[in-house]
Amino acid sequence: MQLKKLNDKAIDQLFEAILTLKDIEECYVFFDDLCTVNEIQSLSQRLEVARMLRKGNTYNQIEAETGASTATISRVKRCLNYGNDGYKMALERLGR
Repeated sequence: MQLKKLNDKAIDQLFEAILTLKDIEECYVFFDDLCTVNEIQSLSQRLEVARMLRKGNTYNQIEAETGASTATISRVKRCLNYGNDGYKMALERLGR
């Protein structure tokens, strides 16, 4: 609940803006303006790491397939084990 502690109107506005996006193409347009390529790649990499951890892949397999560092993999694993179940919620809704 680290973000919840911020309770910031600007963060609320960001999340509300994301919720208005209608399809993947609109997401590409919005996030292209909002983020750098590296930021988007980092976010998508973390989601893929979470998916692979949930499937039971090893750190070595995940590192080889995604290029994620062991520090990133560990952080994602900590969120899966002790976080708010955000990864779980999103991946289940995606059917993954």
